[in-house]
Amino acid sequence: EVQLVESGGGLVQPGGSLRLSCEASGFTFSNSVMNWVRQAPGKGLEWVSKIYSDGTRAYADSTKGRFTISRDNAKNTVYLQMNSLKPEDTAVYYCSARGVRGQGTQVTVSS
Repeated sequence: EVQLVESGGGLVQPGGSLRLSCEASGFTFSNSVMNWVRQAPGKGLEWVSKIYSDGTRAYADSTKGRFTISRDNAKNTVYLQMNSLKPEDTAVYYCSARGVRGQGTQVTVSS
């Protein structure tokens, strides 16, 4: 059974930083593409970033240059380093893999 557990969310001021983590289990993590998606209040899911098994990364235009995705295959964990946060980054952030999403972690950017 695929399980994904996110952590690291919280309240941060505009311009601040947070690092999200997602610990995976139930599948071969090292071979898998890992995604981060988010859902802002009252809006649909938005893809944020992905990292392939070879380390290749891709970002949504809205996060490029501010967010960095990384993975640690030894820990079955994917990270999302978020810098220069904006109020419009406020959302529940989910990691996803193999068609499954975790429970999410809330990120709130507000002064």
